[in-house]
Order: sequence, then structure tokens, then C-alpha cells
Amino acid sequence: MMISKLNMSAATAALLLATACANTGGPNDNQQARNGALIGAGAGVLAGLASGDDATERRQRALLGGAIGAAGGAAIGNVLDRQEQELRNSLGNGVGIVNDGSSLTVTLPQDVLFATDSTQVSAASRNNLSALATNLQSYPNSTVNVIGHTDDTGAAAYNQDLSQRRATAVSQVLISNGVSAGRIRAIGQGESQPVATNLTPEGRQQNRRVEVVITPN
Repeated sequence: MMISKLNMSAATAALLLATACANTGGPNDNQQARNGALIGAGAGVLAGLASGDDATERRQRALLGGAIGAAGGAAIGNVLDRQEQELRNSLGNGVGIVNDGSSLTVTLPQDVLFATDSTQVSAASRNNLSALATNLQSYPNSTVNVIGHTDDTGAAAYNQDLSQRRATAVSQVLISNGVSAGRIRAIGQGESQPVATNLTPEGRQQNRRVEVVITPN
């Protein structure tokens, strides 16, 4: 019976991984679903190996954990793939979207969101924020971190405060468009997390941004 159950778990894990990794079209189709399945399977195997009273039980739990983890990871990846595509269809070209298989990061250029030294969200950016809010309501089972970033021009303490107030302003627009306040956390990172050099105008422009990180629960 033990061998039968072991083989069944192994077969289930193999089937789920094969399904998740199969290409159904172009090279990027369902990429995050495949990645999610592999990540979930790996996490499940490790969790299984860390439990159990002896080697046989640990192997059984590792196989079962891999199967369950693959299924859960693939499901999350599929949801993120769909949500990403819908965001790309509804948001403007200046908005960046990164899907890493476990979360979506929507990057809004600060120069579009705000005037210099302002925390008043611009009228031009409200359509994008409204579309983002609609999408978040369509996918309610996630948490949303709104993170403000600046370049390193000026005092670090001022930049920290400005980034926090801007993250809060974007959060309030999302909430006013129907997103539950309980899902959203506003975070200011100031100048501490640049994505480009601060030595050029182009680099500083990239560093001035607000990121909306969407993580499935």
C-alpha cells in the first residue's frame, strides 16, 4: 500500500509538472504559470523533506508536497498571467508591468503622476489609476503594496517623506475608486532603491516612480 501511494504521488507530481511546463503556443505563453508550478513543486518537496519521522515518510511527504505545490503554483501563475494581460490592455504605454510568477509590479512614472514637489495626483494619470482599481476589484484575493521612490536630489529625509506622501496619495485614489482599504499598504522608500544611475537626468527620471506590487493571498 505504501509503494502504491508513493507511486501515485510521484505520478501526480510528474503529471502536474509536465502539464505546467508544456508549451501551448509561442515561447512566452503561460510562462508564469509554468514558473509558478516549478517554484511551488520545489517548495513543496523541500517542505516534505523537512518533515516526517524517517526517510520513507520524508520521501512520501516530499512527493505529495511537490504535487500539491505544483498545483498551487500553477494556479497562481495562471491568475497572474490573466491579470497581467488585462492590465496591459487597459493601461497606457508609459506604465511598466513585470510578472515574476509570484507577484505583479506595476510601475507608474512619477513625472506622469505628480508635478515637481507635489503630492497631488495629476488629472492625466487618473484614468490609469481608475483602470488599475477596476482590475484590482476583478482580482480581489491579493494584497497591494503601493511604494513611492525618488531620486537622490535633495535631502534624504525630505525624499523619504515625499515618497511616503506620494504612495499614500496613489493609495487614496485606488481606494476612492473602489479598492478595499484593507488590501492596500502605502510605503515610502525615498531614494534607497534606485533602478538606474542618479548621475544622469534619464536615470533620475527612472528612479522617480511609484510601484504597485500585487501579491496573491
